[in-house]
Amino acid sequence: MLRTIKGKFIIGFLLIFSLSFLVLNQTVKKIIWSSNEEIVTSDLVELKKNSIVYVNQAFLINHYKSNELYFGDMADEMADNLHRSTGSDVSVYNVNGALLSSSNKKVFSGKSDDDLKQAIKGKTAYHISNDRNKAEVFFSYPVVVDGTKVGILRFSKDFNLLYKQSGEILDIVFYIALAIFVAAFLFSYILSRHITIPLVKLTEATSQVKKGKLDVDIHFRRKDEIGQLAINFNDMINRIREQISTIERDRDRLKELNEQEKRFFDNMTHELKTPLTSIQGYAEIIKEKGESDQKFFDKGMNHIVEESRRLHNLVIKLLEVSRETSKDLQFDRIDAGEILKDVCESMKFRAERYKKRISCDIEEGLYVHGQVNRLRQLFINLLDNAIKYSLSHSEIIIKAGIVGEKVLFTFKNPSAPFENNQYSEIFQPFYSVNQKIKEEGSVGLGLSIVKTIVDEHGGTIKMFYKENHTVIHIEIAYAKVEK
Repeated sequence: MLRTIKGKFIIGFLLIFSLSFLVLNQTVKKIIWSSNEEIVTSDLVELKKNSIVYVNQAFLINHYKSNELYFGDMADEMADNLHRSTGSDVSVYNVNGALLSSSNKKVFSGKSDDDLKQAIKGKTAYHISNDRNKAEVFFSYPVVVDGTKVGILRFSKDFNLLYKQSGEILDIVFYIALAIFVAAFLFSYILSRHITIPLVKLTEATSQVKKGKLDVDIHFRRKDEIGQLAINFNDMINRIREQISTIERDRDRLKELNEQEKRFFDNMTHELKTPLTSIQGYAEIIKEKGESDQKFFDKGMNHIVEESRRLHNLVIKLLEVSRETSKDLQFDRIDAGEILKDVCESMKFRAERYKKRISCDIEEGLYVHGQVNRLRQLFINLLDNAIKYSLSHSEIIIKAGIVGEKVLFTFKNPSAPFENNQYSEIFQPFYSVNQKIKEEGSVGLGLSIVKTIVDEHGGTIKMFYKENHTVIHIEIAYAKVEK
């Protein structure tokens, strides 16, 4: 008896679902095809409006009257312009349907011309030629200028994507309905095995745990011993997962701390290198010139003293700095333009060593919220890169000004483009575009530090190649005077 009832239930379920499955698919198919026709009609109406505007403007511009002769004279031009502007193939006919010009005769030859016949009668018409993978619409309408019919325009428009997507939607609906059928069938089968399935699931779950897979949960709406066993099992698995998750978090945190420590010392090493480079440059020039140029000697010695002090401060900072994020840094309202001018002036001698020159165009009053030393390091790193990697005997252009509510800094130098357009990866730590030209002793942190400093100041940075120049744009919010 039980077997007969179960059989009848399954057979009845199969019949009901099969009928529902067929009705659903046919209904969805009808709705989709109807929607496609509405989309096609809407596109063709817009196409007709645009082409009518074009024809009227052409007649008006050329001072043509509304007759067939001038329409024929314009046929080639119309076919070409409408093809380029609409992206559809276009044919131009006289009022009797004789072909005057076509952007692609092969497209229109050998196809049904029912739409053209209707246009000859003065009607607007189209027909759709489609199968599962291809859809093409032929659309014709009579051209009327100042109330006079002067010719016929016929378009061939590709709707392959629309009908392809419709086919994909139908496939998705089919497979979803099939999946629902399978799920419902399995559910009915499970109901017939109400007593044994919980034990089977518990056995499978314990087997998964034995293999080390802890992403299992057992849920039974039962209040007997099996239900309580499932609750205890879930509690046990949850506690094991929590312990493992805690261990994994601690492991990841330890790894992150180690990486942060390494990045910290790498960055500080790079920061220490910057003032040393400047000191070395001035010292070498002073050694060459001696005291023959007293003004330059005094300036160079002052710069060496300043950079030495900054180097000393960096060393002290290295000994005392905490590993907190930049959010704890104290920002002041400072004139970034003055800092950039000073950096440009100090780096001009380094540029001269490479037979290059620096051109600066910096507006006054470029105030931002930030740190003097960090912004100075930012500008030095960018100028240093521009000097090293620009073409020989070239000019490095530095501009800064207010754009909207931002201060825009532009660094532009002539150079060869990067291979494979690598501008998006250039700010990653340790990344080098070309290992052959990478500076000796560099660890690839220069532009990574630049990106970090810009982020600290809430700004944005991007690099791109334009007109044989590598260009870097930096935007930082302008700091208005607080009232």
